[in-house]
Amino acid sequence: MSTHAPRPSYAAVLRVPHARRTFAAALVGRLSYGTVSLALMLSLTRSTGSYAVAGTVLAIFGATGVFLSPYRAALVDRHGPRRALLPMALLYAALLCTLAAVCRQPGTPAAVLAATAAFAGACTPPLGPTMRAVWAELLPDRAMLQRAYSLDGVAEELLFVSGPLLVGVVIGFAPPTAGVVLSAVLVAAGTLAFVTSPAAGVLRPASRAKDDSAPSGRGGAGQGRALLQPVVVAACVGISLSAVDLLVVAFAAQRGLGGGAVAWVLAALSAGSAVGGLLNGAITWSSSARARLPFLAAGLGVCLVAAGLASGVGTLVVAVACAGLFVAPALTTTYLIADESAAPGHRTRAGAWVNTAVNAGGSAGAAAVGLLVERLPLPVCFAVSGAVAVAAALVPGRRRARVRRAAGTAQSSSEPESSEPESSESESECESSERSAVTFPVFRSTRQSCSALPEDRVSTSQAASPSP
Repeated sequence: MSTHAPRPSYAAVLRVPHARRTFAAALVGRLSYGTVSLALMLSLTRSTGSYAVAGTVLAIFGATGVFLSPYRAALVDRHGPRRALLPMALLYAALLCTLAAVCRQPGTPAAVLAATAAFAGACTPPLGPTMRAVWAELLPDRAMLQRAYSLDGVAEELLFVSGPLLVGVVIGFAPPTAGVVLSAVLVAAGTLAFVTSPAAGVLRPASRAKDDSAPSGRGGAGQGRALLQPVVVAACVGISLSAVDLLVVAFAAQRGLGGGAVAWVLAALSAGSAVGGLLNGAITWSSSARARLPFLAAGLGVCLVAAGLASGVGTLVVAVACAGLFVAPALTTTYLIADESAAPGHRTRAGAWVNTAVNAGGSAGAAAVGLLVERLPLPVCFAVSGAVAVAAALVPGRRRARVRRAAGTAQSSSEPESSEPESSESESECESSERSAVTFPVFRSTRQSCSALPEDRVSTSQAASPSP
């Protein structure tokens, strides 16, 4: 921990040795996730001539990608990114190219398309969780980590906006399958550059003994309880966000507005999220991440309830933009909590559980709100989507017992949670007094301390982004 360093900034994060190269490589690979969905949907639709078949195959691709994410992340934790992530990415790229090839063959059976898509989704490399684990090892303190996660989340937001635009450019002079091949090239090239960067070497493979013993017993149960709050909140945020997409479409349809109005409203949501993420990273909070998370979730919910009262598209844009201000901060905070809750050798997996929760919540929310829109007034639907986020704020936060290293030997992670150091409060006051930035005294947590992370890290910390 570097208490003598100047106030962290986004520029300071990128000045960390090898950070720019590693982050840029990860973003190139993650851009694939912004291009593949649209390219694959267009390819499948052209190949089968059926929206139902295309939607089903795409859903299978997404389901295997989302629900197997923690297990793929476990492979990275166990074997390290160089031995696990690169083979995974190359296999994923090869399967995408195979899928593009079968889409170009007229009359390909739907079962073949579905099976190929399922295998491809199952091999999706967890670049987002792995990059966040690298941030956690590279950066010396929580303030730097918070800024890194905020930067990561905003950059990912831009990737998912620019990805479809890139596909649109490609299909202007090539068939849609070229977009699928482009996705394969991006993920292969980005992952190769990522794993060969010096920073990727800070993620050392966990020993099998430690990896096998950590999830069992009281230590594993404590880690699971500590992850409950960020995982549930992430899932509820995913539900609320997916509901907004469909509710905005329904709002425009009821008032006879065109697709342009929908685009403006959803753009306001993304812009609000980006601004909120940057502000969240720039603020030096005096409260712990667990103390802030309920207020962020509740803020999102209240803004969505207010959006249901909008009388026109202008007021809806304002309400949705305000809701967006809470999205990136909430997700960034869930990743921070997941990191501090993770046992050594489980950081990538902990982040992947949060990632899975966001995506699974998004899928569930889209299905649920589709049923509600046909049965309830729009203001009620907005209120329900907001209530989900508010309900997430009620999930109690519980810290995992911290793992410490004494004289170079790690203590057991199954230490009872009541064994908080007596000097925790005084350490927090020490850290706060050395900050040169203006701090926010509200929501102060006396449990926050200078040693809020396990001390057996080479360089501590970690932060946010929803992606495969």
